[in-house]
Amino acid sequence: MIIDYRAYTFKPGSIPTFYEMFEKEGLEPQQRILGNFLGMYRTDVGNVNEVIHMWGYEDSGEKERRRAELYKDPVFADYVVRARELITGQDVRTLIPAPFNPK
Repeated sequence: MIIDYRAYTFKPGSIPTFYEMFEKEGLEPQQRILGNFLGMYRTDVGNVNEVIHMWGYEDSGEKERRRAELYKDPVFADYVVRARELITGQDVRTLIPAPFNPK
């Protein structure tokens, strides 16, 4: 499994607004289309305006296919436009497991 790691920096004080938007509008289409939601976390040391969420995929091909499908979803597209207004930066990485990681 590979992990799609997505870290977003938000305008100060806007994380509660984002959490509400994500839970009400962003989570359902992503779970339906992307599938394996591993979780969402916020930092409490360092950049306290950062939220990280992760999604699991079998391989990069599956990730690309599912994400392309997600951006065609009108509910998700509307959510993204409004969520981007709260975001000041992003860091997206694909995490590849070490050979000895637990299965």
